[in-house]
Amino acid sequence: MSLTTTEGELTGRVALVTGANHGIGAATAVALARRGAAVLVTYLRLDDPPDPGIPDRYRQIRATGATAVVDRIRAAGGRVVEVEADLADADTPGRLFDVAERDLGTVDILVNNATGWLADTFKPVTTDRHGRTLRPVTAESFDSQFAVDARAGAVLIAEFARRNIAAERGWGRVISLTSGHSDGFPEEVSYGAAKAALLNYTMAAAAELAPFGITANAVHPPVTDTGWVTDDVRATVRDNPHLFRVAEPEEVAEVIAFLAGESGRLITGNHVQLR
Repeated sequence: MSLTTTEGELTGRVALVTGANHGIGAATAVALARRGAAVLVTYLRLDDPPDPGIPDRYRQIRATGATAVVDRIRAAGGRVVEVEADLADADTPGRLFDVAERDLGTVDILVNNATGWLADTFKPVTTDRHGRTLRPVTAESFDSQFAVDARAGAVLIAEFARRNIAAERGWGRVISLTSGHSDGFPEEVSYGAAKAALLNYTMAAAAELAPFGITANAVHPPVTDTGWVTDDVRATVRDNPHLFRVAEPEEVAEVIAFLAGESGRLITGNHVQLR
């Protein structure tokens, strides 16, 4: 993938990227740093139970910290700060911006990438089409998903807007990662619903924050190999006429970096579906 970007075009900018210890988040942190941005990397190490439909490698990746991505950015001369934080805690967004302002400066770029993903369903089944464990939709499954994907995303955007506008930056970018479909996300019911809420918050931000020089867009990645993709998933992608291929995290990160840069200044209020 080739997009028009300029090395150093984000020099002097500060980015906050959630869920950046692996996958798309880590690739995005590196891509923004390569363009000159100082980056606050947030993450949460997770201890997932074994699941026959999910590779052990992915469980190991989700349990790691951000050392690898931080070292990579620093080795290239970039400025980066890492914070482990649980976005399900309602006080976390404010604390993250406090750290960013103390160590890096006012945040110009917010990337809502972190997710509290789980697979739940209304059906009386215990595994999904890929053999992954399914649970019924419950108050607990709703709360765990919406706390991170919907509420945290909304509060992060609010915190970003308040501080960016108060600092009279006159420039800002909000980029949220979405998933699912407008007509629902079978077997990932709460995940799809929470992402739909985040999409709506992001589109509202685009309309309300445009007068302050802030753009807001949502990026919907294709199936992306962040460690969870199995041969069965690849076969599903290959056989589905609406799923063109499996992407790499770096490919998605390039699109996010484009939207964050000067070349993306006229792009706002869009739900960017990648294929």
